[in-house]
Amino acid sequence: MKTNVKIAAAVFAVAALGLAGCGGSTTTAESSAAPAASAAASAAASAPAASEPAAAVQKACEVTDVGGVDDKGFNQKAYKGVTDAADQLGVEAIVLESQAETDYAPNIQAFVDQGCSIIVTVGFLLGDATMTAANANPDIPFTIVDYAYGENEDGTPMITNNNVLGQIFNTDEAAFLAGYLAAGTTKTGKVGTFGGINIPPVTIFMDGFYFGVQKYNADNGTNVEVLGWDPNTQKGLFTENFESLADGRAFAQNLVDEGADIVMPVAGPVGLGSAALATELGMNKLMIIGVDSDQYESDPANQGVYLTSVLKNMDVTTFNAIKAVIDGTFAGGVTVGTLENGGVGLAPYHDMDSMVSPELKEQMTALQVGIIDGSVSVKG
Repeated sequence: MKTNVKIAAAVFAVAALGLAGCGGSTTTAESSAAPAASAAASAAASAPAASEPAAAVQKACEVTDVGGVDDKGFNQKAYKGVTDAADQLGVEAIVLESQAETDYAPNIQAFVDQGCSIIVTVGFLLGDATMTAANANPDIPFTIVDYAYGENEDGTPMITNNNVLGQIFNTDEAAFLAGYLAAGTTKTGKVGTFGGINIPPVTIFMDGFYFGVQKYNADNGTNVEVLGWDPNTQKGLFTENFESLADGRAFAQNLVDEGADIVMPVAGPVGLGSAALATELGMNKLMIIGVDSDQYESDPANQGVYLTSVLKNMDVTTFNAIKAVIDGTFAGGVTVGTLENGGVGLAPYHDMDSMVSPELKEQMTALQVGIIDGSVSVKG
C-alpha cells in the first residue's frame, strides 16, 4: 500500500497524529456491548486459529524546506526518490511541507512520533533541526540533502550515533559545463546568475558557472562577462527567499537591463518567475539555465526558454538511502554526487539544440571528460 500525504503545517501534523491515536476506539452503549462481546467470544472459540499478522509497512518520511514538495526543484526532486521507493520497494511515502523555518523541528518530531523507518530532510537550512533530532533518536535513520556533518570544536562528532547520511553534490562540476555553454551561446557577451540565499549549496552552482565562463574565455580568446556573482568575494545577487516568483522576474529583468541574455537562477521556485519573463521577452532576448531538475520537463509552461539545466540527482541518492534501510545496510556518513557517478549532470538542450554549434558540443564533451579525469579544475 502506498500513500502520499501532504500536510501544510506542523500544527496540523501534530493534530492529525493525535486524532490517529484515538481513531481505533469506539463508543458503544453498555446494554449492547455485553451481547456483542459474548457473540464475539463464541465466534472466536469456534473459529480456526488466526494467521500471523502481516508485517508493518515501512515508512519513508520527507520534511521539505519552505519551497514545498511541488517546487519543481530540489524538494520535489528528493520526493521523487521517496515515491520511487514506494513504487519499487513497497514503503509508504509520507511528506510534511514546511511553511517556515519554525516548522522544521516540529515536522521532524511529528515523524519521530509516527515511527517512520527513515526521515528525509531536504535542504541546508534543516541541518540543525536534523542533528538535534538524530542525536535524540539514535535508532532512527536520517538522511539530509545538502548537508554533511563533521566535528564540534572540541573534536567530538556532531552526530553521536552515526545514524545520519548526508547527501552533498559537486554541482559546481555540472554548473561549470553550464557556464561554458552559456559563454559559447550568448549573443551579447554578458550572462548572469543570482541566488536565493547566500549559503554553500546555492553558491557552489554560482562558482561553477562563473569559472566555466572563464574557461571558455581562456579557450576561445573571448571576454564574456558574468553578472550577479563574484566568487572571489562571495558576493552577488540574492533574493533572500526561495518562494517569490515576482523576485525571480525582477532579478532577471535587472540582469537583462544590464545586458545579459542568459541567466541561471539558483533559487528554487523563484526561478520560475525568471522563466516566465523569458517567455514574455522571447528567447532572442533571454534564455534560462535551470537548476536541480530538468526544468524543460518540470516547467512545461515555459519550455521554450530553457537552454539546459544543471541537474542535482537527489532522487537517486534519496532512493538509495531508503533502499539501504530496507536492505539493512544503512550507514551514516556522507555520499557525494559527481559527474563521474551521475549524481550531477547537464540536461539535454531540447528545443535549443540547434543553437549549440557542433564545435561547441565537441568542446563540451571534451570538457566533461577533463573534469571527470581531473585534468580540468572547476575551482578556477
